[in-house]
Amino acid sequence: MIYKVSFVVQGGSHPGSIQNLDKRPEVGETLTLDHRQFEIVEVQEIIPPRGEFAYLHATCRPLVRQKG
Repeated sequence: MIYKVSFVVQGGSHPGSIQNLDKRPEVGETLTLDHRQFEIVEVQEIIPPRGEFAYLHATCRPLVRQKG
């Protein structure tokens, strides 16, 4: 299965991305967009899978690193 995923970043601090993935993204996972880290906070199916493709929307937030 190929997952076509629309990544949208909360707050608009990054324009997001559309990617083809071999693995379904899960809430809590991190991803890197343009050398910045983001945490996935929500994953929704856009439309039912068709053939070998699944269409998903993932909402992300910037990952804040703890100092110390």
